Amino acid sequence: MRKTTGKRRLRAALRPLLAAALAALTLWTVGVAATAQSFTDAAARLRREAELPLALLRCEMGSETSDDLSFGAALALSLTPLLADARGEVMEVWSSELQLPPDETKPDAEDHEGTTLSEAQAGKDAPHGADNGVPSRTLRVGDPSGYTRLGNVYINNGSKCTLDAAQLGGSPAAKCPADGPQVLIVHTHGTEAYTMPAGEEYEASDDHRTLDMEKNMIRVGDEIARALTEAGLTVLHDRELYDYPNYSGAYNRSLAAVEKYRADYPSLVYILDVHRDAVADSSGREYKLLCAEASDTAQLEFVIGSSGGGLEHPDWRENLKLACAVQETLYASYPTLMRPITVRNSRYNQQVSPGALLVEVGTAGNSLDEALAAARLFAAGFAETVLTQ
Repeated sequence: MRKTTGKRRLRAALRPLLAAALAALTLWTVGVAATAQSFTDAAARLRREAELPLALLRCEMGSETSDDLSFGAALALSLTPLLADARGEVMEVWSSELQLPPDETKPDAEDHEGTTLSEAQAGKDAPHGADNGVPSRTLRVGDPSGYTRLGNVYINNGSKCTLDAAQLGGSPAAKCPADGPQVLIVHTHGTEAYTMPAGEEYEASDDHRTLDMEKNMIRVGDEIARALTEAGLTVLHDRELYDYPNYSGAYNRSLAAVEKYRADYPSLVYILDVHRDAVADSSGREYKLLCAEASDTAQLEFVIGSSGGGLEHPDWRENLKLACAVQETLYASYPTLMRPITVRNSRYNQQVSPGALLVEVGTAGNSLDEALAAARLFAAGFAETVLTQ
């Protein structure tokens, strides 16, 4: 009799939980798929965002902030008070302990998504680059409408914040100190890797990911650090992998590391979070992106965070100013090296400094050598910019 009563209490406690979960799932599905360009794109987004239940649970239990949630998850989160109301009764009856899977490798909810090429972009000719079996393209701005333009720099504002070129006047607030370490290189997603030519393959930890630090983003960071040091800057390179074994929460872990570095080295102004992108067309075909002026060199992209997601980041335009200044310098010699800058709602830890930038070095379809060539050119332009301000 006592066992039957417990089951009834459990069912009664679960009713509001299940109702809220179904409503949350509906909102999440709409939020994730609403801006998809095709059914294939929508399905891919839903697969990438499948960590919603875990993200909501972590946020409700206080171990994850809303900065870790995507737009779809944020919509669903509005219903979590209902989950909280039922949680006490459920836990009273359900005594088994909930644990997150130790091998969870789903992407961070706030991570930006890969780029989907339009049919026009996918059809453009480009330098061939390394022979790794991936078709290549060079992304250029065709129709400037929809972009904010500052000099030769185009900005794609994908955030909820307003943006006008007049807001980006004057020099960036970040100034290079004369003494002490000036630049910190970090990799929130350090296991990201590229498509290698035959004979240069790595042992994969996941799709286009590896723990081999000679083949993942740590190697790219090493190249940037070396080039910046040769240019006269003092650089610290954090070679930790924050996305392994758990991919989710990587931004929280890298943020803690950045804050410790800055506490130990107050002179650190420039924080470079070095990633790589993933680019495919609407049918899922993968592409590499190459600079037209240097056929063996990947294209790069700045991703700038903002306060559009509702979290405090009042000076995000200063990060954008710095990105524009660096990109203008690089444009003088390599007009297609940098893709248009993208501004998004999430902060990507850039609230820590007006000199914090997220830079995408190539795509998953590029080879490592193409990424390293891009890293060297980027570092030269970055150093020239910050040392002459």
